[in-house]
Amino acid sequence: MGRIEKSIEIKASPEKVWEMLAFDKAQEWNEGSVKNVEYTSEVSTPKDKYRVGASAHATIKGEGEVHFEITESLENTKITIQAKGGKTSPRYMLTYTLEPVEEGTKLTQRTDYELSWGILGKFLDKLVAQRMTEKDMERQLENLKSILEK
Repeated sequence: MGRIEKSIEIKASPEKVWEMLAFDKAQEWNEGSVKNVEYTSEVSTPKDKYRVGASAHATIKGEGEVHFEITESLENTKITIQAKGGKTSPRYMLTYTLEPVEEGTKLTQRTDYELSWGILGKFLDKLVAQRMTEKDMERQLENLKSILEK
């Protein structure tokens, strides 16, 4: 299993950063790679979007259909999301940790992932996937920062 971790400081409160981590907000800061997000769990109040068990279905560029489910949620502090796609899509877990800092929030994204295809998947990970995932994470975090600091 691979792991990539990136952090960024954002001049916004943890509450504002937290709001952007809802499934339906992902499209705003993921540069067109996340499309057609639909909640598959009941959302009666805004807080329902962040509760353990909340789930959504989305189309992800390069991965196809992916199901997301929140497995851990500590308001304005930490959220962990399990993602499962089709047979050839990687399985991954996204963990976002929010830490108050002097000028806003330090947001850390950790992605734990496992590629399909056994030994071939491990080879592809070292050759291509890890670098691509790191660049995507950096771009997404910069986009989020840009949106929140406007």
